[in-house]
Amino acid sequence: MAIISGGSKSKSGKKKSGAGNSKKVGFWASQELAKQKAYEKKAKKYKLPLEELAIFTQQLSSLLTAGLPLVQCLEALQDQTEDQVFRIVIRDVRAEISSGNSFSDSVKIFPRAFNTLFVSMVEAGEASGALSEILAKVADYFESSVKLTKQVKSAMTYPIAVIGLAVGLVNVLLIFVIPVFAEMFDDFGAKLPAPSQFLIDLSDFLKAYIFHLIGLFAVIFWIFKKIIATPKGRVMKDAFLVGAPIFGNLVHKIALSRFCRTYATLVRSGVPILRTLDIVASASGMTQIERACANVAQHVSQGGQVSEVFATNKFFPPMMKHMVKAGESTGNVDGMMNKIADFYDAESEATVAALTSLIEPMLIVFLGVVVGGIVMAMFLPIFQLGAVAGGLE
Repeated sequence: MAIISGGSKSKSGKKKSGAGNSKKVGFWASQELAKQKAYEKKAKKYKLPLEELAIFTQQLSSLLTAGLPLVQCLEALQDQTEDQVFRIVIRDVRAEISSGNSFSDSVKIFPRAFNTLFVSMVEAGEASGALSEILAKVADYFESSVKLTKQVKSAMTYPIAVIGLAVGLVNVLLIFVIPVFAEMFDDFGAKLPAPSQFLIDLSDFLKAYIFHLIGLFAVIFWIFKKIIATPKGRVMKDAFLVGAPIFGNLVHKIALSRFCRTYATLVRSGVPILRTLDIVASASGMTQIERACANVAQHVSQGGQVSEVFATNKFFPPMMKHMVKAGESTGNVDGMMNKIADFYDAESEATVAALTSLIEPMLIVFLGVVVGGIVMAMFLPIFQLGAVAGGLE
């Protein structure tokens, strides 16, 4: 009886263990299913970073050059990508192509993942039968854009970090440190020096209204974002960026380089001129270039030349106008545009390097003046302790 009872317990235990494992498997399966559904939903509006798009374009061009069919190339890229959302995007594009749609029509389903420039280049590649070569060109363009953007971001990271650190440090001193000195100075019973009194008053104000100030800045920032989202706000913002005293020159050169590089890449790939101007305008992000492209499109449609519009637009420097005119006379506008883009890329890199070398000592001086001024203002009554404490006698 004991043996039979022990066996029944063992069977019962196995059943319980099996039921527990099945519950765990069911739980993880439901979790994976929920995660997959979230990826599917996100894929429709997924914005692919330009760096990832450049890698994808370069790899796709290499696989096509090797002679692999487009569907097989996409399958290989889908398997190797680590981005789960982009994997779904590639899968859906591959499914659209397998069902008989063109590559350009398939990528149009995901406008945030594949930008207008990429779609137009694919259309040009399909029309000319040289998709791999054109994808290689657009990949080079994306890589040069990413490189320039990284250089600017790396140059801006240091000053932004230092300024943020300085603001945080000054707030800590004003809110937590200076009140301690203020209590000590109250015992002196004499009038404090003007710098010390100013810092104490500022400290009291921040302690009382710090949250109000944060809310005010948040509201101002929200209003500012709403304003620059309007057409007039965008014009004002772009005019300010280009005319800014220190960084305006760099913003202008980067905009000109992007304009010339995009224009040259599209024209060399066989995209029609009016379509090229439309894409360049949308890719620039600058209202000055958008207006110029609209004027050029209207002028060209009436039989004019691109250089004639550039000659009357102050946004484009004289050197660029003459080089474009020379390119039109020789039938090599895209080559001239590429040379202009190379020139402004080199100028932008030199400007970034100069700004970086100039900003570092300026920030050191700024920190020294701000922090040193606060420290001196707080210790000034101690240095004048004899005169201040005279009122206690």
